[in-house]
Amino acid sequence: MSDLRIALAQINTCVGDIAGNAALILDRCRAAHALGAHVVAFPEMTTTGYPIEDLALRSSFQRAAARAVDEIAAALDAEALGELTVMIGTLGVSQAGRPFNQAVVIQGGAVVARYNKHHLPNYGVFDERRIFASGEDPCVVSPGGSPVGIAICEDIWQDGGTVAQLTGQGLRLLVVLNGSPFEEGKGHTRVELAARRAREVGAPVAYVNLWGGQDDLVFDGHSFIVSASGEVVASAPGFSDAMIVWDVPAAGTPALVSGIAPAEDLDEQTYWACVTGLRDYVVKNGFRSVILGMSGGIDSALTAAIAADAIGGENVVGVSMPSEFSSDHSKDDAADLAKRIGADYRVEPIARLVDGFQDQLALTGVAEENLQARVRGVILMGLSNREGHLVIAPGNKSELATGYATIYDAGSIGGFAPLKDLDKTRVWELARWRNAYAESRGEVAPIPESSITKPPSAELRPGQTDQDSLPDYALLDEVLDAYVEHAEGREELLARGFEPAVVDKVLSLVDRAEWKRRQYPPGAKVTALAFGRDRRLPITSRWRELEG
Repeated sequence: MSDLRIALAQINTCVGDIAGNAALILDRCRAAHALGAHVVAFPEMTTTGYPIEDLALRSSFQRAAARAVDEIAAALDAEALGELTVMIGTLGVSQAGRPFNQAVVIQGGAVVARYNKHHLPNYGVFDERRIFASGEDPCVVSPGGSPVGIAICEDIWQDGGTVAQLTGQGLRLLVVLNGSPFEEGKGHTRVELAARRAREVGAPVAYVNLWGGQDDLVFDGHSFIVSASGEVVASAPGFSDAMIVWDVPAAGTPALVSGIAPAEDLDEQTYWACVTGLRDYVVKNGFRSVILGMSGGIDSALTAAIAADAIGGENVVGVSMPSEFSSDHSKDDAADLAKRIGADYRVEPIARLVDGFQDQLALTGVAEENLQARVRGVILMGLSNREGHLVIAPGNKSELATGYATIYDAGSIGGFAPLKDLDKTRVWELARWRNAYAESRGEVAPIPESSITKPPSAELRPGQTDQDSLPDYALLDEVLDAYVEHAEGREELLARGFEPAVVDKVLSLVDRAEWKRRQYPPGAKVTALAFGRDRRLPITSRWRELEG
């Protein structure tokens, strides 16, 4: 056996559950020790969960995190695991009372080293400069006499700081503790970055990442190790507990390839990210079941399939709420979907409730259409209150971008929106992937084919389709990607060749819908720019892109 065996413990922590996180740490330490590891490393902010936002500023929370570290050290010593070198992320505090995003190293029943994160990200979903103080000093420990450097996540993304300080220090290994959220296509970027840093410091890089859902963020795991020359020599699967164990070679010795998880395609990763985000939101917030409107359309069908994969179909309540305009095929598709996933299926017609409102209000036109949608929202919330289900919203990113959703209706209310960061064309792609995945395993495809192929419609008036009000979704999503995710203005969009009428319509819809987006439930972030933390615009604003 090598004189330096590293274990990377890829785990799913919960923000604020310090006792539960500590118990998980100890369990994985025992497993690493049983596998002969000399060092075991955990993700960023392991004791507290991540991100903890303003909890970091509470003295009571700071004290609890400090106690957890001491208790973990004492427990390791009591169980004769004191010789194991344990690296865990936690919340530290300076003498002046400023919190640090910190890594601690435990040996022999005590903390022997502390490292404070140097580079604090302050872009996209991150706001760490507002919360944490920045560290300045490098950290190198020597388990078994081998120099091992430590860094935390953003420290390897920025030039200078830790990496520059450790270059030329004769490291045998650099361990990086991470809480890196999932984004489509980000995995390759991480590996390429780690490979570059490995060549800079002249040592293998062990990258351990958190996995699990936390509000609108999803962490995917996909921990890995690259050799000093930048080759991947070990990796873990995504969206699951995992432990990589690898023997670090002596300087000048070729690295041995350990277990490498099979590569997952983009659709597969994105789908399981959505499942993970919903499951952890449900479980970590103490719910046992979810409820949603089942319309027979593609959005509710994919949402229901994700929910069934997340918490089991028996814990999904699907409610069909037909109106006088609901087609027979929509009602049939909703019932078929519920049967395929094993959901609790109910039918609650809305006509009598709509008539009651109409007797009082006598609405017409769009107001009458919206009334039907909002009555459905009232039904779902009522059942939720009575039975304790979490309402989930099946709206997608294209609708949210353009405001093509009735606020407070069945598509936008609730506690979580699994498709919030998926545009409409992506919804269709993932639905097809999920059905193909089921068929490859000899299982029943969860989503009725007709839900995928029929024209999308809210069915709030005879013959209605989405394309009565919006451009074709393939075109719409292309314009939205340029305008929302890449911040291209009208001039740039016209230069791309988009028709002026289409550009003006889409930009106008997006600019006027900010107030709706602010009231939308959280949902799993899977793209580089999601509505919410990533894109922060004022609700009250007279700026219109058409004027620019």
